[in-house]
Amino acid sequence: MQIFCPATTTWMQFSRYLVVGTIATVADFGTLVFLMELLYLHYLASNAIGFLVGLITNYVLSVSWVFSSRVLATKWLEFLVFSFIGIVGLGISELAMYVGVGLLTLHYTVAKIAAIGATLIWNFTVRKAALFREVRA
Repeated sequence: MQIFCPATTTWMQFSRYLVVGTIATVADFGTLVFLMELLYLHYLASNAIGFLVGLITNYVLSVSWVFSSRVLATKWLEFLVFSFIGIVGLGISELAMYVGVGLLTLHYTVAKIAAIGATLIWNFTVRKAALFREVRA
């Protein structure tokens, strides 16, 4: 059952995806800071765990509020593909973090902001094309 009014245009979907992305980013970023500052985990491990928290948040909100059309009927397969796309995004994020922190010696929060920007367009574009486009018979 769809609780929310479906987003019917790509612009509306992208606008909602920005809201969802913001919420997922807060979950991701908050987890990163928590793991770095309180548990003293390595920045790349903290980034990966935070990214996973953000990925799950993003999936739940995306399928309930952003995208009304779905290509795959099997939810576990949809989540698997959604996650695979996210793993590529994680690779982009990890690379940006490594370059920012490891090579340019930026503070990890500054590098994370750059990493978020680098993954936003990738995640939306590929997820919409692969999973949430209208299927025409």
